[in-house]
Amino acid sequence: MKIKCIALDLDRTTLDSQGHLSEINRRAIESAVAAGLHVVVASGRALDSLPAGITEIRGIQYAITSNGAAVYDLRERKCLRQFKMTPESVDDILQYTGPERMRGEYTKEEQISYEAFIDGRAFAESRYVADPVRFGAMPQAISYIQATRTPIEDMRAYIQEHKSELDCIDLVVKNEDMKHKLWKNLQKNIRDVYITSSARQLLEISHRDAGKESGAAFLMEYLGLKSEELAAFGDGDNDSGLLKYAGLGFAVANASSGCRAAADQIVASNDDNGVAQGIRKILEMEKIL
Repeated sequence: MKIKCIALDLDRTTLDSQGHLSEINRRAIESAVAAGLHVVVASGRALDSLPAGITEIRGIQYAITSNGAAVYDLRERKCLRQFKMTPESVDDILQYTGPERMRGEYTKEEQISYEAFIDGRAFAESRYVADPVRFGAMPQAISYIQATRTPIEDMRAYIQEHKSELDCIDLVVKNEDMKHKLWKNLQKNIRDVYITSSARQLLEISHRDAGKESGAAFLMEYLGLKSEELAAFGDGDNDSGLLKYAGLGFAVANASSGCRAAADQIVASNDDNGVAQGIRKILEMEKIL
C-alpha cells in the first residue's frame, strides 16, 4: 500500500541537536509535500512551542501535540481533538510527588520540578526556566526552554488551581533512578493517565487516551487514510507506539533502544539528516523521485 502521510517527531529527530531544521531536511519535507503527501507534526511539544521553521512550511497543516493530548489544524489554528487530564489524577500526582512524600529518599538537589500545558501554552517553575541545566536539561535546550515557558513561582499551586484545564504535566527529574522509580510507581498507583518520556530528565503525563499513536489514528481517520499509508519518524520512548502503529516506522540512529526496537528501518542521526534520508526512501519506493 502506498505511503500517503508522513508523521515527524521534532526534537532529536527532524531538528538537529541545536534545535534547528537543516536545509537538507527542509528540502526533503518540501519534496514530500510537492509529491502530494500529507506531512504532519507529531511532537511532545505544545502548540505554541512548535518552531516557526516547521509550521511555516507550506503544506504542513496538521500537528499532533503534547504527545497526542491535542491535535490541531495549524492553518485555522483549530483544535480538532483534545484530551484534558482528570482533576482526580492531577490531585493524585501532586500528592504522590509532594515534598512530604519525597523527603528522606533524595537530596534537595534531586527534587522534581514541574511543567504544565494548557491549550497549547507551556508553563514551568521559575527556578527551572532560570537554570534548566541544573534540572538535567542539555545546554543546547536552554534557549528553547526559556523562549517557550512562562515562568511560575509556585507550580504546584498553579497546577492545583488549573487542574481542570491541563493537557498534560511534565515532571522534571534530574536523577535517572528517581525518574524510573517514579514512572513505575505513578503507573501503578494513579488512574486515568498515560506516561511517557521524550528526554532523559522528563516524565510526561497526560490523559490515558493520549499518546502519539492515538493522535495519529484520529488524524488518519480524519484524512480518510489507513495506518498502512502512514510513515513515521522518531527518536524517543514516546515515539515507540507511533512507529508501531505506522505502516512504516523510521528511527534515527540516535534513538532510544525502545524506539529502535519499534522501527522497521534505522536511518542516519538527526545531525546527519536522517529524516531526509528516510523521505528519499519513501519517494523512491513510491516511484516519485
